[in-house]
Amino acid sequence: MSLAYNLDLELDGTMSPLDDIRALVESAPDGDLAAKQSAIERQNHLRQAPGGLGRLSEIVAWMAQWQGTPIPKIERPMVAIYASSHGITKHGVASQPGANTKRMVEMLRTGGAATNHIAAAGGAGLRVFEMAIEKPTADFSEGPAMSEKECAATIAFGMEAIAEKPDLLVLGETGIGGGTAAAAVACAMFGGNATYWVRAGAWVPPEVVEARVEVVRKAMETHRGQLSDPLEILRRVGGRELAALVGAIIAARMQGIPVILDVFSTCVAASVVHALKSGGADHCLAGHLSSEPAHRAILDRLSQKPLLDLGLRCSEGAGASATIGLLKAACAANEHADIGDD
Repeated sequence: MSLAYNLDLELDGTMSPLDDIRALVESAPDGDLAAKQSAIERQNHLRQAPGGLGRLSEIVAWMAQWQGTPIPKIERPMVAIYASSHGITKHGVASQPGANTKRMVEMLRTGGAATNHIAAAGGAGLRVFEMAIEKPTADFSEGPAMSEKECAATIAFGMEAIAEKPDLLVLGETGIGGGTAAAAVACAMFGGNATYWVRAGAWVPPEVVEARVEVVRKAMETHRGQLSDPLEILRRVGGRELAALVGAIIAARMQGIPVILDVFSTCVAASVVHALKSGGADHCLAGHLSSEPAHRAILDRLSQKPLLDLGLRCSEGAGASATIGLLKAACAANEHADIGDD
């Protein structure tokens, strides 16, 4: 499909547009377990103390499973950033006065954001996928954020992240209101109250936190009784960036591409895929732990241990991009190691 985001995109299928997505996730492969085992055996024969490379060995085995080779490599890493806007922004959920999604998109496209330089240091390409930021999703505190058709089309659009056939996909997002949408999805999926999932960093003004909590609380009331299905949750209280992230995660799984997750929102997207099929997001690793308390909470739900803990506040894929060099190092140690005799 075209890289031009189209709200009127038509999908094939005679049932609900989202049924096609459910069927695709259900058919997702489980990776190459033989390649993973071979990588583990190779690690066991390296000239080093047993387990000497610690988690680096675990990374290699994980990469091997999803790339389908006992000697995985990272030669074409890609950072994909999804940008969208939300109808809930009218409720005062922005943490910074004058915050502007379009401005952030422009910085990413012109190389002015931190992520551009971090990604370049890791030898990664960077693509920004803008999704009608001039036309926000509907206010999900009053009704569904997206129709089934729009949600399914946006998931399909997110799959474009693998068009250039990367061997590692790093995911990020940007957009005012995105964190609140992610909190609403997490709240609907995992339960608990709005305050628990809205927890932001200490730098967010109390009145903004209160506004976010009220939006999520109201959304749970508005959609009560209709939040039992992961994709229904996504379309009702999510956003286009979350739907596109779900699409990217699904497409990467189908094509054997390991995925690195960034902050809270990307991990919430992975949790949607996991909820559709247990283990459906096992090809994803948490790149880092941000300073948002809710980020740790969602990682706990996914049983994920972040690769880095740098206290980052920004999203846009910066922290996840910083792991590319680490993963390359792990793969290089495995590829060029001097294998000892039995």
